[in-house]
Amino acid sequence: MSELVGKAFRGGYAVPAFCAWNAEIMEAVLSVSARLRAPVILMSGPGEFPVLAPHIMAAVAYAIKERYDTPAALHLDHGDSLDMVAQCIDARYTSVMLDFSARPFEENIEALRQVVAMAHPLGITVEGEIGRIGKADDVTAEGGGASAYTDPAEAAEYVRRTGVDLLAVSVGNKHGFYRGEPHLEFGLLSELHAAITVPLVMHGGTGIPEKDIRRSVGLGIAKVNVASELVHGFRGSLTGQWRESRNLWTPMALGEAARAIVPVIEKWFRMTGAAGKA
Repeated sequence: MSELVGKAFRGGYAVPAFCAWNAEIMEAVLSVSARLRAPVILMSGPGEFPVLAPHIMAAVAYAIKERYDTPAALHLDHGDSLDMVAQCIDARYTSVMLDFSARPFEENIEALRQVVAMAHPLGITVEGEIGRIGKADDVTAEGGGASAYTDPAEAAEYVRRTGVDLLAVSVGNKHGFYRGEPHLEFGLLSELHAAITVPLVMHGGTGIPEKDIRRSVGLGIAKVNVASELVHGFRGSLTGQWRESRNLWTPMALGEAARAIVPVIEKWFRMTGAAGKA
């Protein structure tokens, strides 16, 4: 993922990372990526592994990726333990995140140092998080109940001492659906961009206006995570079909739900500027 995101960081665009919890979603994302000639990141984590364990999730992703000539990474999002990180490394994830942002600062640093030591010799990218990216609603799987802004001095020390390749930052962004329009602290994001040499990551992309996404990209954001919007679109299609007694045969319903989120995927490739960059 360092190659994809590093190129975006230097080129003034961002790579979207889509929550992909099954084969249908992976197929939809990768097919749009190939059609729009856009780099892409498939991500999964503790909220998705009850569907498919890491080694099965990765096997499915690699099998589908073989069909498409498009640059893609497979990312562990919000890994919650060193054991989970190790499982994903063994499963051939190309990027891993250990989210210890709610832990004490020194514990977060020490854990990410261990992840870097495991991952870097194998060419695997590491993402960390400093500050805390909370939830905007009560149903989202990722994030805690409260947010804490990222401190630029702490962030610079964190990157220096851990050796992480990307840093997820908290500047008013949250996981889930925002109540009203989100308010991003662009002054803080500018400070972080000046203090840190690695690409920055925007979690909680769902609901952030295009103008704010584009402004964020100009201030160091080179990866934008999209999850809630996909989940909502997929679930909405299924519930609508079943309410209308259409496609009660589940495989057909899943296929229609996957097609229903294609416009969302297309939108994010264009909003981040990734379309045409492969």
